[in-house]
Amino acid sequence: MGRKVTVATCALNQWALDFEGNLQRILKSIEIAKSRGARYRIGPELEICGYGCWDHYYESDTLLHSLQVLATLLESPVTQDIICDVGMPVMHRNVRYNCRVIFLNRRILLIRPKMALANEANYRELRWFTPWSRSRQVEEYFLPRMLQDLTKQETVLFGDAVLATWDTCIGSEVCEELWTPHSPHVDMGLDGVEIITNASGSHHMLRKAHARVDLVTMATTKNGGIYLLANQKGCDGDRLYYDGCAMIAMNGRIFAQGSQFSLDDVEVLTATLDLEDVRSYRAEISSRNLAASRVNPYPRVKVDFALSCHDDLLESVSEPVEWKYHRPEEEISLGPACWLWDYLRRSQQAGFFLPLSGGVDSAATACLIYSMCHQICEAVARGNQEVLTDIRAIVDESSYIPQNPQELCGHVLTTCYMASENSSQETCNRAQKLAQQIGSYHIGLNIDPAVKAIVGIFSLVTGKSPLFAAHGGGRREDLALQNVQARIRMVLAYLFAQLSLWSRGTCGGLLVLGSANVDESLLGYLTKYDCSSADINPIGGISKTDLRAFVQFCMERFQLPVLQDILSAPATAELEPLADGQVSQTDEDDMGMTYSELSVYGRLRKIAKVGPYSMFCKLLNMWKDTCTPRQVADKVKQFFWKYSVNRHKMTTLTPAYHAENYSPDDNRFDLRPFLYNTRWPWQFRCIESQVLQLERKSRQDLDGPD
Repeated sequence: MGRKVTVATCALNQWALDFEGNLQRILKSIEIAKSRGARYRIGPELEICGYGCWDHYYESDTLLHSLQVLATLLESPVTQDIICDVGMPVMHRNVRYNCRVIFLNRRILLIRPKMALANEANYRELRWFTPWSRSRQVEEYFLPRMLQDLTKQETVLFGDAVLATWDTCIGSEVCEELWTPHSPHVDMGLDGVEIITNASGSHHMLRKAHARVDLVTMATTKNGGIYLLANQKGCDGDRLYYDGCAMIAMNGRIFAQGSQFSLDDVEVLTATLDLEDVRSYRAEISSRNLAASRVNPYPRVKVDFALSCHDDLLESVSEPVEWKYHRPEEEISLGPACWLWDYLRRSQQAGFFLPLSGGVDSAATACLIYSMCHQICEAVARGNQEVLTDIRAIVDESSYIPQNPQELCGHVLTTCYMASENSSQETCNRAQKLAQQIGSYHIGLNIDPAVKAIVGIFSLVTGKSPLFAAHGGGRREDLALQNVQARIRMVLAYLFAQLSLWSRGTCGGLLVLGSANVDESLLGYLTKYDCSSADINPIGGISKTDLRAFVQFCMERFQLPVLQDILSAPATAELEPLADGQVSQTDEDDMGMTYSELSVYGRLRKIAKVGPYSMFCKLLNMWKDTCTPRQVADKVKQFFWKYSVNRHKMTTLTPAYHAENYSPDDNRFDLRPFLYNTRWPWQFRCIESQVLQLERKSRQDLDGPD
């Protein structure tokens, strides 16, 4: 009697609205799953249209083209003799649902709508979809005519049900449902469902992978069973990178682990597992069995099909594996690099242009491109034909084969050191050495003629000549002169991005890279429309602390000795005059706080969801050994004043890779005003009242009893 089942899950690099490409990747995954003996295949959430369609979900075209792709899948010989579980939007009784469509041999078995929608942080699913709120209930869905002709079905079941095959029972949950306090898999498992599937659209965040793995293993530890998780991978059109991590678990153990970062567009995991292991595991958990005897049953859809073979006695089963995690610095080296690769090939540009200052941030950005080149070379060496085809299109050479990361970097990365009279020779040398060590095409230029011309126009019109503070000018003059330099660098960056390849007799244009970190963005320590204004910013969601650890990692991993000099140098914008040829300006002096303090403020503001007063209260305890209440109050007031004064800069922030939950990205993640009362009178008065009370108490304690 058959009891061993081979099941497949996958991670697909789908792209929003790329129906043709998405279809081909789905078909390829099914083909691979079948070739490995699988009889059930699940794919990522909304894989047919791509997860990140956003307001395109409102369009009837998105629904129509999804149905057309489903029809193509139904009639394809590739999908025969395997249960296929695909994701797409479905309109039912004029309501739009995020659905799983499960079919076998040209017949739709069940349309299962998502019951808990992700609607926080980067997600807005309630904007486009409605959750199915009728637990364990189904109704008839009338198929469109194009599907009726194919399936010979007029209606199919729509709702919260499970599949009963000849040998087992299968239930579905969709992404967010795994993360809810009472996930569907709990009651499904109690009702005898032995295989739970989860189609996800889950994005990468530093240090997040363990949470996903823990949820899956815990689900099957408490209740037994087999759990398949599929996920989107890659950049599907915006700031998020979906990081795969497809997995298959059973009874609290992992049996197949997918890659978190990869240039492979299609990755399929299979495992052969014994259903009797699930049954025996559950049999000895008496508390689980007592709960199971009281559970309300799910509607069962009978399926004339078996996942196991009749004679499988000699078939070997999969062995458990230990999950391998990346360190945060490894995650940074891989995630943003994969995101950059997807953005580059899908935007059909010829490479990147990076203003290289000789500091940590732009060096980290250059290292990400170098890491991308490493991954491309490794993929080509492994025989990845899609990557080779894409890189040949990018460099415009039909027979090109990358020789090594340095050689490839020379094709796809142009770096530029934009010197001024305020630049030091040290930063110039560091930028040049880094360019040599990674192999980028490097340009050195001086912006002074352009700066003098711009300031000259102002002086000609007004009759006034602004001066730096070091030369006797006021603060307004000083900032204006700094900003002119910064903004001219942005103008030159775009000019060279458009025409530098033309000047070399090569086709195409370059994507301009920004390199402002998440802490600087949070505080607004950047000039609006300077080099922070770019096409994309791969480090815009990463803290200075993590970036320094990443650069240290790159120095060792890629053998780039100049990075030690960059790490040792003080961070500086080099926009103020030098003092005796030496840098007189540092970032932390300019900001009035350290980068480590900024990370604390950022996490409290966004993740802990505190305002000025609550932040003061929390920091009183956190910093009680190093700061007085008055010092804490001054620091909090200074942060919130600078943050609110500069919040308007977030409205034009360059699209950045999302890596941190305290990102100040104004586009969709951190929705706040950009015009504040920067004096915060009520909030700061509450803080001041507490400080005075604490100071009075401290004096009384010192005076002692009368």
